[in-house]
Amino acid sequence: MSDASATGEVLLRCKHVSVRRGDREVVRDVSVELRVGELVALLGPNGAGKSTLLDALGGVLAPAQGQIERHGRVAIALQAPDLARRSVLANVMLALAWWGVPRSERAVRAREALRAMGAEHLAQRPAGALSGGERRRVHLARALAVRPDILMLDEPFAGLDAETRANLLEDAVSALRSGTRATLVVVHDRAEAWALADRLFILIAGELVAAGPPRELLEHPPSTAVARFLGFDGSLQDAGEMLLTRPAHVTLDPAGPLSARVTRAVPLEDGVRLELELERGRLYTVAPLPAPRPGDTVRVRVLGGAQFPLPAADGVLASPPRAGARPQATVAPGLPHERSP
Repeated sequence: MSDASATGEVLLRCKHVSVRRGDREVVRDVSVELRVGELVALLGPNGAGKSTLLDALGGVLAPAQGQIERHGRVAIALQAPDLARRSVLANVMLALAWWGVPRSERAVRAREALRAMGAEHLAQRPAGALSGGERRRVHLARALAVRPDILMLDEPFAGLDAETRANLLEDAVSALRSGTRATLVVVHDRAEAWALADRLFILIAGELVAAGPPRELLEHPPSTAVARFLGFDGSLQDAGEMLLTRPAHVTLDPAGPLSARVTRAVPLEDGVRLELELERGRLYTVAPLPAPRPGDTVRVRVLGGAQFPLPAADGVLASPPRAGARPQATVAPGLPHERSP
């Protein structure tokens, strides 16, 4: 264990960091901390600047502005799982040799890391004979084997089919969690972030727009942009207020207080995703089979969601929220709605 890990201090801190690639500012004024024992996910849409921020935090790119403090050694596993033309075991041992691990310890540590990633049976297999999912496992094992104080992973689950990704994610959840290091994982998919992270950083257009526990951000998104990114695709408007909803907030109920017309039905594995048109907005839900068809009129009940002031015509919030106040999962007066229990 490193001195930094032993004291429980912040292992990485950045203050007002901006990063440029050429003439373009990709990351703007980001301030974050990583603490020992944390597993943090960095989430954002394509082009948000996630990989650029990771490179800057890890020391690969110099920031154009701001300060970055690191306490302990940093290991970065880039997105491409490039392996040498050797056996799987030899690839992990090469990383340990580069890290300065004594020769006598390399084989044991390499096998331990492969075992943690469910890849010990691949130890003697040539790297060129691995599938995409197997290469990802070895790539992660290589990063784990060096036992850094700060581990950074750039989209370690990208480019895999759904089943392979789910299996790898299941094994990675326990393997990546450690009480002796800080881990930052760049992810593109919300499900990955929810499965992995203690805390979530959301980056949109190069700016850190939200940070906190995943469940807290989902229940209390701090802005409409964050809510939309987190899947709040439905909206109802009334009296200068807007309620944003996820499909889970909306249910079909013959006794529901709202009337809606089905405008679209998209078949899913376990039901149908419905688009619902209402007098004061549009909602989405997932209904079991047999489901209503486009053109049908249904009754709807909304339970939950996040409420925000409506933007005024000039783009300024009609009634800005109080400083530090959270949007509440309640509806504006006049909209039939219920609180979550």
